[in-house]
Amino acid sequence: MAAAMASHGERAVLEEEFKWLLQEEVHAVLKQLQDILKEASHRFALPTSGSGGAVKQENFVLSTSGTDQVKGVMTLQGDALCQADVNLKMPRNNQLLHFAFREDKQWKLQQIQDARNHVNQAIYLLMNRDVNYQFRTGLEVLKLMDAVMLQLSRARNRLTTPATLTLPEIASSGLTKMFTPALPPDILVNFYINLNKLCLTVYQLHVLQPNTTKNFKPAGGSVLHNPGAMFEFGSQRYEVSHVHKVECVVPWLNDALVFFAVSLQLCQQLKDKISVFSSYWNYRPY
Repeated sequence: MAAAMASHGERAVLEEEFKWLLQEEVHAVLKQLQDILKEASHRFALPTSGSGGAVKQENFVLSTSGTDQVKGVMTLQGDALCQADVNLKMPRNNQLLHFAFREDKQWKLQQIQDARNHVNQAIYLLMNRDVNYQFRTGLEVLKLMDAVMLQLSRARNRLTTPATLTLPEIASSGLTKMFTPALPPDILVNFYINLNKLCLTVYQLHVLQPNTTKNFKPAGGSVLHNPGAMFEFGSQRYEVSHVHKVECVVPWLNDALVFFAVSLQLCQQLKDKISVFSSYWNYRPY
């Protein structure tokens, strides 16, 4: 009898603690998540104070230690490359080529745009329940955390996993028409984000003659194609002869990735607390 009463009393205490968790601690965590993700969102927007919400321009020098084959100066404005100057030293004859974006052109970095949209969607999910909202079950909180974590994982993955492209897709990209003077047919370029870095890849090509003895095997999709990769574009076949990759760190992208990691950890900790309560008694509170 005494054991049963103790068990009943223990259960009552646990239920009170769980009720406090749902009514108080969950909202505290939601507020903390909102604050962190608003900071992340501000990094993507990059507003300048007193400029009516205008997005500031940042200049980055892209280079690789130990080689000066390719150098680039990029101007990033939020999710858009609004200026790009690329110097390319041709290995055949050390000829120096220079290309720049046309003044009427800018290149949208879809990865940044998508990541920002996922962050804003996570914030919307968190703000959809104000401080007076009463969570009634643990399952309700778990579903909310799963939805928020899904958006945060997608935001992170857009920055950490660049798109795989075939060489014909790169060749037909609008990026090839951005430059003045126009890119020669034996040069391809691609910009992308990888983690906290802005990357530029330059491919130098040579034409495969119709009577070549090489076994033509078109390359599939990849983030970075290697020398020897072959492809067909228009009525011409090409092989990649040289690949140059230059990059630079974008500090606010690094901040955003840290915010994503901290937020995902907070979501998981809250899920773990709710799961611990459910393991204490046969009655599942969710």
